[in-house]
Order: sequence, then C-alpha cells, then structure tokens
Amino acid sequence: MLTQQEEAFIRYWEENRSRQKKVFRQFLVGIPVGLAFAIPIVVNFASGWDVQAEASSASSQKSLLMVLMVALLLIVGFVAIFYQKYKWDQYEQRYRELLSKRSNDTPNQPD
Repeated sequence: MLTQQEEAFIRYWEENRSRQKKVFRQFLVGIPVGLAFAIPIVVNFASGWDVQAEASSASSQKSLLMVLMVALLLIVGFVAIFYQKYKWDQYEQRYRELLSKRSNDTPNQPD
C-alpha cells in the first residue's frame, strides 16, 4: 500500500519527468550548485592570500584571467548539468520502485 506522499510523487513525476530531462532546463536549474563550486575559487584567487603568487608576474597577466574565467564557466556548466542529471536519475529510480511496489500490492484478480 502506497502512502499519500508516494502517490503524490508518482503523479508529480509522471507529469514532469520529460520536462526535467531536457539539458537546457537541467543547466538553468543547476546553475546555483555550479556557482557553489566556482565562487570559492574566485574568492580564493581574489583574496591574494599567497604572497609569492601575488609577486609573480603571471598573476597579473590578462591571459590568466581569461583562462580562469573559461575554466570557471566550464566548471559551472559541468557541475550544473551533472548534478541535475544525477537528481533526475534518483527521481526516476524512486518512481520505478514505487510503480513496482504499487503493482505488487494490487491483488491479482481472477479472470
């Protein structure tokens, strides 16, 4: 017997599973998680805590900033999509388990 929460999840996932599988939507929804990885990198780089790196001429080059920005964009994109795909897989697995549980709970009706 399924609980009301489980039935509500089945209804929700049947309605939204195809919409949440789209890569663009996964990217948009996952951006905050990606930024959670990128912001500490920017703070660490901008804080100047490493005096030797600050003294280095490489830290003042514009090409280094460009490489850092490209790397951060790639990190944000990868983490955002990867996290949402993982989350979608978890929901899909739960959905299939609940459907299996529902079909096992219903008694077989004689012909």
